[in-house]
This record gives sequence, structure tokens and C-alpha cells, in this order.
Amino acid sequence: MEIAVLGLGEAGRIYAEGLHRRGAHVRGFDPAYAGDDLEIDVIAPSLEAAVHGAQVTLSLVGASAAAPVAARARAAMSPHAVFADMNTASPELMRELASESAAASIPFVDVAIMAPVPRAGVDTPLLAGGTGAARLTETLRGLGVPIEDVGPEAGVAAGLKLLRSVFMKGLAALAFESLAAAERAGSMEWMKSQIAGELGPAGDSLVERLITGTRLHAARRAHEMRDARAYVESLGTPSRMTAATLEWLECLADSRPTAR
Repeated sequence: MEIAVLGLGEAGRIYAEGLHRRGAHVRGFDPAYAGDDLEIDVIAPSLEAAVHGAQVTLSLVGASAAAPVAARARAAMSPHAVFADMNTASPELMRELASESAAASIPFVDVAIMAPVPRAGVDTPLLAGGTGAARLTETLRGLGVPIEDVGPEAGVAAGLKLLRSVFMKGLAALAFESLAAAERAGSMEWMKSQIAGELGPAGDSLVERLITGTRLHAARRAHEMRDARAYVESLGTPSRMTAATLEWLECLADSRPTAR
């Protein structure tokens, strides 16, 4: 199985190396990558060299670069090879990319990564939707990757991820707000134990992940919550909590300790 991985940032490296270890022949490309420490088969000299001949191309380049990268990849891919966009983006963008891929006879997959990749690596659960979803699901399951086919319509997987983000990122924002007040009141550790107790047996580690991960990735998660807010509003339902979560993330991204 020839797989091209575009984008060798944190998630891209994890998928490239993980799929290589499970038996896929992996070619990676990232214009910013200049090292030799990546354990895959080929570091391609160009995007076109990476995708040419590959049966599956995985894009992990970030939402802002998703469209131009997809366009370049389509022009160089073998006919009917599958293009899978694994970037966190809006359902609308995924539908646009799917339409452009259909015009080029390239099966498209909107892939939603449903948890932070560093935690479980290639065992992170995925959702896949689009014309190439069934083929991608069969391919990745054969490599031991947990992936669920949610149907042939692109944008569905992206929408489901954003709905989950409304809850998970909102939970993190609620933890930040209560802990900021508890710290001022001199009750930080007590409040942490209260939150952890309500979250069950793994509560302590979950609270730590919520706090640490949100601080580290605040800017990226703020972008995700803008998409989430737009999606919720497009459904005609209230977005008050989502808007508040976005405010917290923007403040954290600006290195401000509290929202007000």
C-alpha cells in the first residue's frame, strides 16, 4: 500500500511513522521539513513526487493550506487514487474540496480526527465521509487504524467533530473559569479535586489534559471554535456557550490569564 502524507508537523509525523511501522510504504512531504530523523520510506522532494503513484494521499497541512494543497495534489495524483483531508475544517470547506475532487475524478474523503493525536497515535479514532470513505476505511482498518465510515457525503464527519468540540472545548473553558476563580479564592487544589471527581475514575488526568492541552494549542483551537460557532449557527440553534469558549481560547492565545 503506497500512502503519501502531506504535512509533517506533529500529527503528520505521527501518522507517517505509525503507518510505516504497520506495513504501509509511506512517502512524506513538507516544504518546511529539512531533517533526516523521520522513520518512513521516502522524504519526497516535492508534493507532486509524494503523491504520484500513491493509492492514498493524506493531507495534514492545516485548514488554511488545505485548498491549495488539495489542488496541487489532484493535478499530480494517479486516476481514482483517494485523497483524504484530515485537517480540522468547516463542513462547507470539505464540501467545496469534495466538489473540486469530483470534477477531477478523484475520490475524496473528509476525515475527522476525534481526539488529540499525540495521546494514541495512529490508534486515534477517525470518522470518514465522502465518495472515497469506504475505500479509505478498508485500507486503514487493514493497518489497524480505528476508523468509522459515516457515509458518502463530505462534510458530515467535519460537522460531527465540530459538535463534539462544542462540548469538549466548552468543558475545558468551564474548567479554566472555575479554576481561575478558585485560585483567587485560595481553593485551587480543592476545586481541581471537585472537577476530577465529577469526571470519573480518570478525572485527574482528564483535568490535566484539558488545562495543559488548551494552553498549548489555544490559537489552533480558537480557529476550530470559530468553525464550530458558524456550524452551530447554520443549524439554527443557540451558540452562547460556544461563543464564550471562543472568548476564553482567544484570551489564552493572547497569553492573558483570565477572560476579563
